Parts: sequence; structure tokens; C-alpha cells
Amino acid sequence: MDVREDLASILPFLPVIHRSSSIFWPPKALDSIKALSLGPDISRVDSGEILFEAILNLRETLGLTTKLARRAAEGYAYFFDELMDRVKARAWFGETIPILARMLLRLPVALNEHYGRVAEEDDGFGGKITTCGTGLRILEKQESGIVLISQELIATLLVCSLLCIFPTSGRTEKSLPGINFDYLFAALHPNGWQSQEEKIKCLIHYFERISSLTPSACVSFERKVLPLEHGSSISYPEAEFWEKSTIPLCTFGVSIEGFIEDHERESLEIDFANAFLGGGSLHRGCVQEEIRFMINPELIIGMLFLPSMDVNEAIEIVGTERFSNYTGKQTSIVAIDALDTPGMRQYGITCLLRETNKAFCGFFNPAEYQDHLKSIQSIVNKSNPTRFNHAENIKMVEGNENLSDRVFNVSNLSHVQKNIGVATGNWGCGAFGGDPELKSIIQWLAASQASRSFIEYYTFGNRPLQRLKQVTEWILQHEWTVGDLWNILIEYSSLRLNGQTRSGFLNWVLPLPEDDSSRNADFMCESRVGETADGVAIARRVKTRFKECLTKVNRWLSGPGLGRD
Repeated sequence: MDVREDLASILPFLPVIHRSSSIFWPPKALDSIKALSLGPDISRVDSGEILFEAILNLRETLGLTTKLARRAAEGYAYFFDELMDRVKARAWFGETIPILARMLLRLPVALNEHYGRVAEEDDGFGGKITTCGTGLRILEKQESGIVLISQELIATLLVCSLLCIFPTSGRTEKSLPGINFDYLFAALHPNGWQSQEEKIKCLIHYFERISSLTPSACVSFERKVLPLEHGSSISYPEAEFWEKSTIPLCTFGVSIEGFIEDHERESLEIDFANAFLGGGSLHRGCVQEEIRFMINPELIIGMLFLPSMDVNEAIEIVGTERFSNYTGKQTSIVAIDALDTPGMRQYGITCLLRETNKAFCGFFNPAEYQDHLKSIQSIVNKSNPTRFNHAENIKMVEGNENLSDRVFNVSNLSHVQKNIGVATGNWGCGAFGGDPELKSIIQWLAASQASRSFIEYYTFGNRPLQRLKQVTEWILQHEWTVGDLWNILIEYSSLRLNGQTRSGFLNWVLPLPEDDSSRNADFMCESRVGETADGVAIARRVKTRFKECLTKVNRWLSGPGLGRD
């Protein structure tokens, strides 16, 4: 019997075999895992050194001939035999390892159950249809889709990572990152970074937790794609789309302390991702993405089947549990990769559009976005038409209409998606070298256009962002739209790119006042662009733009049927 399509795509990267419609362990591998499950009296695995020998033996029974990372053996021995407390080590080898091995014995059963559950779905007419819609598979580039996996299966697959038994042949060709833990342990040594030890401790804590109580919920991994070709209902926006957008900006909160993962309101929590999901999590890396993957280890399993992201893609992961500093919280995490070391290129229109669209891809929910626009149309149809005669018509998301051709004016309507906001921070600004002021505005634009109800921005004490709260409050006070802010950002970026200003965006758009009471449009526009020979002319253009924005607000407020509340 033919192997179903989803299983066929992932099977070369799993340590099991498929025959006669069943998944099972090779006989010799089964014997090795059984011995490990019986405890150290039978397996003799009672130290890190011997554990690594057992790993090599298990790999041999699976026919895995690729060498593991150099110094991986030393790393396993150093962690379990020197760094781990002796009492804890006895519990690890005497209790935890046998339980993990018994979980491994169930992997074929767990996979058969997984594909059995996703094999059939209701056809809407009381019958069943065969589907591969959410099954574990390689979720290829440019393939929108979801993989839904139980936390029990994720835990079992992560045991495979710990024991380094995932096949690695062909992963590079598929743009898949490494998934075994050999490089993680190889980077651990007495003279290495303390952070490497802490990363491994987080994972060991996870395995100890699941060995005592395995979670029973599911986690979804979604590849989100904005099609590059026009003709789909929602496609990759062009600059004109952002220029013309009249969507109001969402609320913007600023936190100078705290962490994204500690945010209390329901929100998308942003992973400052590498194009390869997980980045250096299983190597030496220890920045925002790697830390997140250690405290939510279930994220790691996405590295098994999610190839690297293209420019028009993002990855959303819903339902992973935080095991380190445990809060019991399950989260929605969105991975978006920023430009790496963009330098002055980041102020060019190509890079601005790339970053804004990347964030938009991660932030928006296609189904809810379209439902939202339909609800807006419904409200408009029931309202007094003269109330909206100052705006362009709202166009519906239907047929083959392009997203870049649509203009929305809903400045007096709710534009939220179930009050789910975005918790984010200095995306692409650390090791990647992005401008934090630029990235904060880009993410605000994307979240607002994606109909998110708020942004909570964690500055991590970044000095250039110390006026972020003041500037965003001023912009909201003057009721700017996405298009207004985009056009001002483009104006600033052009000046910055051409060397006509050295100011950061926040000080350029709202210069520090000599007199705190001076907050009129004339003052707002006496920007530091005056540092150049053309500064007067540039300031005049910016000043004109501000006045246009204020005139637009006043015209709207004085429109038929509107009050001034």
C-alpha cells in the first residue's frame, strides 16, 4: 500500500521505518531501546560518558553513519558527570532515562495514532473524507498550512533529539536546520559560556517534567504566506498599498522593563527569528530566539519539519507550554526574521517594504482579517452614507482582488481581532544591527494594518527608544492613519539614506521642545533636518505634511453627522 503523502514527506527524516501500512522500530534498535528502558542495572547507563556510548550504539542499529559533532562526547560527560548534582544524576539515570526510553518505545504507536486521527475529517454531509491537512509533514516553502501535533508526540520526538537519532541526510537540501542535540552538547566545556550550561539545564528540566506528567494538549505550527503573485485574495503588498491605507493606528504601550514572554494580556508574542527557525538554539546561540526556545522547548520540534522562511513568510506556533520559570501559560508565538546587518540599506524603500510586509505576514490572521473587513462593510451599509462620503469606498476581500489595490477607511470603527494584540520589542536590532526606532514604527504599521488591537513594546532599556512613549502618544493624539505614518517614515528614511539628517526618527518627527508648552504644528516640524544646507526646504516640506495631516483630521471631525468628542 502506498504511503500517505504527508508521512512520505517526513519519513526520511524520522528514525523509524514504514512497511505494510505500519510504522515500527528496526528490530536491533528496538532491543537497544528496551534495554535502556529497564534502567541502569540492565543497560549499565549510569553516567554521561556511558550514555553517549549508548547513543552511538543506538545510532548504529538505525544505520546512521553520519558522524556527530566533534566534542559531543565530552559535552555529555561534562554535563552529567561533573555539572549535575550526584543525587540528581542518580535520579536522572535511574528514573528519568528509563521513562524517556519507554516513551521512545511508543513512538511508532504515537505516530500511527497521529496519522489515524488526521486521516479522516467530516465532509460536511455526514460522511468522511481522507485528508492530509494537519498531519506531521515537511511544510514546504511557499506552502500555507498547519501541522497539529500532540504534546505527547512532541515530547517523544524531543527524546529522539536528546539521543541524536534523527537522520540528517538530505536536511540541508530541504533548507531544514539541525535537530539533534550533539552540537548543543559539543559547545559545552569548562572554559565555555555559562549560558550554554543554562540552556541545557532548561532542556533537562523539561525532560524531568514530562517524565513525571506528560501534557495532553496539542500544538499547532503554521506556515503563513503572502503570495508574491497577484491574483490571490491577499497578496504581498506594494508600497502604494501602505501609502493609501487609512486604517487607524492601534494603541501603543511601552514597557521599559520586563520581557515579552511575561506579557499578561492575550497577544501574539514575537520571536525575533532567524530565517532558519530556532536560529542557534541547538548550537552556541543565546539571544532572544534561542532563550525563547529553551524556556518553551516544544518550539524546537518545529525545526524538524519547517524549512527556512522566505521573504513573504512567517511561522506562527500556538499552544507551546513554558516549562522553565513555569507559569502554566500556553502561548501564541510568531517567528519573523529580520534583515541581517542591513546598514544604511534599511532606510531604502525596498528594505522598508520587506520588513513591513514581513511583520504584516506574521501579525495578520487571514480568516479573521477578511471577516473583519466584511463586518466593516456591514456596518457601513447600515450607516448614513453621508457620514462616509469623505472616504474612498471600502472594498471587500473577495474574488481575485489584490490586497495592494485596496484602500480601507475605518477611522471611526473598531479594528480589532478579538482584542488580541502584539507583544514585541527590538526585532532585528541586536546581533542583526537594525535601527530600533525604525523597527518600532514598522511593527506598529504592520500590527495596525493587521487589525491587531494593541502593541505592547518592550524596549529592554534601549536608550534611543526613551522617547518612544511620548512620540507614539502624540501621534495617536493627532489620529494618524497607517498611510500617514508610512509616508512620514518614507520621508524620514529618504533624508537619512541621503545623509540629509543624522537624527533618529523619534527626535526627527517630534523634536525636543525648548518650551514644553510649545506643541503646535509649526514647532513639531522644526526638525533637526536643518543641520544640512537644504534643511530649510526639507523642514518646509515636512511642516507642510504635518499641516496636511492636521487639516485632514479637522475636515473629518467637521464632516456631516459627526461630533467633536
